[in-house]
Amino acid sequence: MDKTRLGIGLVVGVLVVQTVASLLWNPDATLTGIALAFNAVAAVSAFLFTRRGGQAAWVVAGWCAGFFGWHVLGLGELAGWWTTGLDAAFLVGGGYQVSVVYQAVMATAAGFAVHLLLPRQRQVSET
Repeated sequence: MDKTRLGIGLVVGVLVVQTVASLLWNPDATLTGIALAFNAVAAVSAFLFTRRGGQAAWVVAGWCAGFFGWHVLGLGELAGWWTTGLDAAFLVGGGYQVSVVYQAVMATAAGFAVHLLLPRQRQVSET
C-alpha cells in the first residue's frame, strides 16, 4: 500500500470517528453543526483527491493540519496549559481521561495523515 492510500485511509477513519463523536457527545448544537460542516468539506476534498489520482494533496493535507491543530488545542486546554473557553468542545463522553486519550489519538492520526499526504519532490539518484 503506498503512502497516499494509507494517508487517505487515515483521513477517512479520522472523519468517521470525528463525525460520530460530534453527533454523540457534543453538548452544543452550534459546535456540532460546525464540526459536521468541517467534516463534510474534508470528506468531499478527500473524495476529489482520490478521484483525481493524487492531485490537490495540499487541500486534504491542509485540512489534516487544521484538524491536528484543533486537537492539540484541545489537549492543551484539557491539560491546563492554556484557556480558550472551549473546554466543553473538547470533552468526549463527559470523561476527562477518555477526552485526553481521544484528543491525543486524533492529533496523532491527523499528524501522520499530513506527513503521508504532503507532496514530495522526487529525488534523482546520481548514477
